[in-house]
Amino acid sequence: MSIRGVILDVDGTLVDSNDAHARAWVAAMAEHGVRIPFGVVRRMIGMGGDKLLPEASGIREETPKGKAITKRRKEIFLQQFLPGLFPTRGAEELLREFKKRGQKMVIATSATAEELDPLLRICRADQVVEAKTSSDDAERSKPDPDIVSAALKQIGLPKDQTVMIGDTPYDIEAARRAGVNIIALRCGGWTDHDLHGAVAIYDHPSHLLSEVKRSVFG
Repeated sequence: MSIRGVILDVDGTLVDSNDAHARAWVAAMAEHGVRIPFGVVRRMIGMGGDKLLPEASGIREETPKGKAITKRRKEIFLQQFLPGLFPTRGAEELLREFKKRGQKMVIATSATAEELDPLLRICRADQVVEAKTSSDDAERSKPDPDIVSAALKQIGLPKDQTVMIGDTPYDIEAARRAGVNIIALRCGGWTDHDLHGAVAIYDHPSHLLSEVKRSVFG
């Protein structure tokens, strides 16, 4: 079956923001007396904050301290890091190619709704995507499949006519558990070993665009 729909992750896939998210988490936890190395947090970027915080620190998100850290993390990211972010290489061009081909696009991200709109503007996805789902639209965040399943409902196409594009092992696990094939990009900072399970791996959106006729998009 030809691919008619594309489910898109954002952070690390369309916007070079994974390091920024990790630094925001490290800073927010440090302000509350929790010191976690950047490298530890960086490996967790891509899963939802409700999973990252307890995994990194042992603090549950729903506790008073967890809520305070989560709130501060968002403030730091939006105020200190978001203004300096850029699209990943070729992100805008790849999105325009999908639009030209008539492929429906929907966003599936662990970012919050408040963060999502400015991120989409950075890569100009706001001009071409048909729908978007964020952590606010799912009971469980990545690597649980809820966000991908919500995106599938939004896109309204069979699973075998849809492919996801992401950059972390958490994207891959979420997509596979939702029954959707996924293409992985290395620009999020993960190795091919980490991205095992993807149907194909490319360096960045520009690399996929250059190979699009030989890819699953045909």
